Amino acid sequence: MATILAKASPLKPADARSIIRQQLYTRASIDPAVIAEVCDALQIPVSAFPTPTKSPPAQLLPGAGAALRTMSRHATIVTLSNASCLEADTDRLRTLLSPWVTDYFPSCRTGYAKPDPAAFHCVATACQSSPANMVHIGDDWDCDVIGARTAGTTVIWVSNGRPVPQPERLDDVDLLVAADLTAASQHLTELATWR
Repeated sequence: MATILAKASPLKPADARSIIRQQLYTRASIDPAVIAEVCDALQIPVSAFPTPTKSPPAQLLPGAGAALRTMSRHATIVTLSNASCLEADTDRLRTLLSPWVTDYFPSCRTGYAKPDPAAFHCVATACQSSPANMVHIGDDWDCDVIGARTAGTTVIWVSNGRPVPQPERLDDVDLLVAADLTAASQHLTELATWR
């Protein structure tokens, strides 16, 4: 849905994605008034809003189950995702990720979307922790790295072979880079041992 909306908008893609995160993903429900508001902000006609369809069922990437199993030995694992109420399929996630993942925080549930530091603070509060005691693992530089670091959380960025967009940030001791989720689980294991 976000891709279709961003493509239809005359705004810069980054600006359109920001509007979608803030005005669509954070809503517990989507009604005609929300659709009109989002379309107005994106400068597109309401008719350009895609007909809500059921998202394809989530599937685990190869190696994800093993990585989550390893991580769950060292930490409580939860998800924090930017997802509209039409796309957040927590029942399917529970089936896929049980018993390793204990809770799910899509933006439509929390009312905050990454990179807003409030999204990370919401999870910390729900988990009776502080952002300083959390490790966030994600693959989007702006949402996952910048957002989590602004919130005071340690970050493992999953690069998937991409170069670091801001190499100067590598001096940040609370930022680690992992090629994939398996490497991220190794970083988490090391962090758990050091702390």
